[in-house]
Amino acid sequence: MALTLDDDRLTDEGLPASHAGRVLLIACGALAHEILALKTANGWDHLDLQCLPAKLHLYPEKIIPAVEAAVHEHRAAYAGIFVVYADCGTGGLLFEKCKELGVEMVSGPHCYSFFEGNAVFAERAETEFTAFYLTDFLVRQFDAFVWRPMGLDRHPELRDMYFQHYTKLVYQAQTNDPALDAKAQECAARLGLAYERRYTGYGDLTGALAAL
Repeated sequence: MALTLDDDRLTDEGLPASHAGRVLLIACGALAHEILALKTANGWDHLDLQCLPAKLHLYPEKIIPAVEAAVHEHRAAYAGIFVVYADCGTGGLLFEKCKELGVEMVSGPHCYSFFEGNAVFAERAETEFTAFYLTDFLVRQFDAFVWRPMGLDRHPELRDMYFQHYTKLVYQAQTNDPALDAKAQECAARLGLAYERRYTGYGDLTGALAAL
């Protein structure tokens, strides 16, 4: 963002005046739509968004260095930085890296958990271990983030092997969108799973951002 002449003034903390009190969200690209919707609905104009590629969702080991690089790149220009990733398959290493960097992050093992609400998701975990979850983003991007990465476009016969222990697809809907509902049902049919729609809204993400 270009600074005007007035913006060149620095606060006592050494920040550009235009960024005083501003918080940068370093987020998974898969959450961009939800974060922007919350910003608009709540008037959180002090929050800026920097998304990392959603494809990192497929390679958890790459999330940590990407987050670290983004924090180092932007921290001098912001009063605070908040990481909008859950653990996301990093085995606790992202949490440790954020603690080392002195930044906070969203609580929870993954977005399925914080969208449903971490406490509620944990209660269901003992009885819902045969569920395959999709969010709004993953319904929209089902082919790019599920079907093709699993090789089902080339070897559809692998479907029954991959999903033999799953019984249902749970669509965690962040919005009430009939088109997404229909597509989620189609995804369930393609995977040979029973279908359940569960409206979660934005879950714990709302509270995490509100606290900023």
